[in-house]
Amino acid sequence: MSKIDNNNAPWHRLKRASTPRKATVLAIGKAFPRQLIPQEYLVEGYIRDTKCQDVSIKEKLERLCKTTTVKTRYTVMCKEILDQYPELATEGSSTIRQRLEIANPAVVEMAFEASLACIKEWGRPATDITHIIYVSSSEIRLPGGDLYLASELGLRNDVSRVMLYFLGCYGGATGLRVAKDIAENNPGSRILLTTSETTILGFRPPNKARPYDLVGAALFGDGAAAVIIGTDPVTGKESPFMELSYAVQQFLPGTQCVIDGCLTEEGINFKLGRDLPQKIEDNIEEFCRKLMSKASLTDFNEMFWAVHPGGPAILNRLESTLKLNKGKLECSRKALKDFGNVSSNTIFYVMEYMREELKRGGGEEWGLALAFGPGITFEGILLRSL
Repeated sequence: MSKIDNNNAPWHRLKRASTPRKATVLAIGKAFPRQLIPQEYLVEGYIRDTKCQDVSIKEKLERLCKTTTVKTRYTVMCKEILDQYPELATEGSSTIRQRLEIANPAVVEMAFEASLACIKEWGRPATDITHIIYVSSSEIRLPGGDLYLASELGLRNDVSRVMLYFLGCYGGATGLRVAKDIAENNPGSRILLTTSETTILGFRPPNKARPYDLVGAALFGDGAAAVIIGTDPVTGKESPFMELSYAVQQFLPGTQCVIDGCLTEEGINFKLGRDLPQKIEDNIEEFCRKLMSKASLTDFNEMFWAVHPGGPAILNRLESTLKLNKGKLECSRKALKDFGNVSSNTIFYVMEYMREELKRGGGEEWGLALAFGPGITFEGILLRSL
């Protein structure tokens, strides 16, 4: 384990040297819409806004809100939007145009704020960014949000742009893998990776024929995140805190219908198979060991864990299957509690909490970032704490 001893500084202040030509995370930022919803107020608001009269649906949503472990979430949806677009709460209304009128600018606004926060922490001018990766499952247009974001941030007009659309919950980890490849193959490059999501496309009144709508209402939130990735950090100007050592994507054959999303005139309809946690449980150990083997690691409990919190059931299954010590998934549980499942963004909220945890004296050098989504697709990154 290489580290720089700075006059016998306390452990939490020691810095490990980054590996030459390996991608590192240089800064991180996040942003949210203005409306914050405590979970205890969600049911009454949702039932009121959708004019639902079915008592059984309300009772089911109340149970779901308790089991998700979510305490607070942010949302673009608000009274002003429903006053302007009352058809969003009307069953069967063709509202895709209206939803995109709201979602397209909203996700770029959040992405802009998250990127500004990230660039401020980075400490270098935005014009030093050479590439931008934009991830979202919440907007549809040409040109995409990547161009609008680059323009609003004042990036150079020859910045190289990549859009990653409709990947769902693993999109942030995919963005990290793509940023790693770009950084390590383009010496001196600095990649801004931004994710931004809103639930506007999926908001609709409850219907017993669509039970997953209630799960979405109880679990998902809105927000944005941004990181800057690059190799060979500039001493005195950049402060890397995580190294992206190795990345793997894998899909499980025959599981395309376990997580199913369909774009319709009414927005996005999602279906989630009850066997999703079991599918992850059956395959996660082999996937993790594939990543760990790159650093000759064998003990799950000697690592830190940054896992996308798709829901408490997935975290519980992973913890049980890998026999993780209590607290190993605390950063994932905290992100779920504070923000809900914010799709592609959530892995970055977990990583930010993990950065603070490692600073306080966790001490683990190696860890795993994991995310799961439609496919079923696994994204994994072997991380090294700096």
